[in-house]
Amino acid sequence: MDYFDLMKEYCDEVNFEFNDEKYNKFIRYKDLICEWNKKINITAITDEYEIIKKHFIDCIGIFNFVPLREAKNIIDIGTGGGFPGIPMKIIKDDFNITLLDSLNKRVNFLNEVVNNLGFKNIIAIHGRAEDYAKKDEYRESFDIAVSRAVANLTVLSELCIPYVKVGGYFIAMKGPSVLDEVKEARSAISILGGKLEDIININIKGINLNHNLVIIRKSSHTNRLYPRKAGIVSKKPLK
Repeated sequence: MDYFDLMKEYCDEVNFEFNDEKYNKFIRYKDLICEWNKKINITAITDEYEIIKKHFIDCIGIFNFVPLREAKNIIDIGTGGGFPGIPMKIIKDDFNITLLDSLNKRVNFLNEVVNNLGFKNIIAIHGRAEDYAKKDEYRESFDIAVSRAVANLTVLSELCIPYVKVGGYFIAMKGPSVLDEVKEARSAISILGGKLEDIININIKGINLNHNLVIIRKSSHTNRLYPRKAGIVSKKPLK
């Protein structure tokens, strides 16, 4: 099946050019996902059309947050199969992107994708978000932190906000329970130096998904106490 027109439609909606070069990279990426999914768990979604819709097009939706386009250095925390970092890189190649994941097998997959697609200025790192946020070269070093991970917003905020420069943004891609999560996370966001700026609903025609972008602006430095050690962040969420 030719998915070009489908993907171009959604790029048009966020005012980005879509061309054969970008399309071919997405198709190679899809093929690598399908190939590696036979060996390790990259994604529970295995149908090619569903990968295009529920991963690629969904990730393109992050560009509904317009200030993202001006960012340079971006970290994708808990990236898994490369979502949303790799689709973002395909759409806007001049991003500098760091992909962080705690499972080495997935990082091996990401490195193959990076090499196969001929990317520059993108690296995949094996490690825990709690640990890398303590390193000076990563802490408060990014214009944008993004995450499409399944953890709730309170936990994600502690894992992600420490990476963001003051004045930068943490963008959390969340599902239909977003309002409840935001309500529960307000205190944690404030403690970590963040401020909720917006919730952008992503309405993708033909895809029955209620997805949202939670936009958190970094308004002050994060106390060096955070993030806490691995395990504590999820077992004892900030309140």
